[in-house]
Amino acid sequence: MFAGPIQELVDELGRLPGVGPKSAQRIAFHLLEVSKEEALRLASSIAEVKERIRLCERCFNVSESELCAICSDSRRDPSVVCIVEDPRDIVAVERTREFHGTYHVLGGALNPIEGVGPEQLRIRDLLERLADDRIGEVILCTNPNLEGEATAMYLARLLGPLGIRITRIASGLPVGGDLEYADELTLGRALVGRREVSG
Repeated sequence: MFAGPIQELVDELGRLPGVGPKSAQRIAFHLLEVSKEEALRLASSIAEVKERIRLCERCFNVSESELCAICSDSRRDPSVVCIVEDPRDIVAVERTREFHGTYHVLGGALNPIEGVGPEQLRIRDLLERLADDRIGEVILCTNPNLEGEATAMYLARLLGPLGIRITRIASGLPVGGDLEYADELTLGRALVGRREVSG
């Protein structure tokens, strides 16, 4: 449709989540209008993120070093682990200022239709972490949608025999929603009102 490099840019932008064909075209033409320095700053930021950012070796949050800022913070309570689907969920929970433990990022949720089973998630890594007897509670903080609920139920059954307290965030979040879009008050109340889960 457009000249070679422009169409390539539109195609690449269209692969980004939430960016449809029209948005991809708008962004591409915006990038053509900005100065070369601005465009190169954006390209440099993308390259730098890909170069410097990796996953925390303990919780799989995004990090610049072996351990993320949360795992390396001695003020955090290592006996409580909040299990989330995605690093963006950590940001949502942290905004509430209600949680002071650590995290474990699964890397998604169970979704057999999409081919995501327990093997595709970081459940084995979670079990290895839970072998540490300092962990006394696991909070299942997966999204309140079908996949998140199935993941929470699966983990509750799997972790039940370990003798660790297992809780699930309380209702208050809309079913079918994502933690990333929840406001601080709603998510904070959901964390404070979490409930026991039996396997």
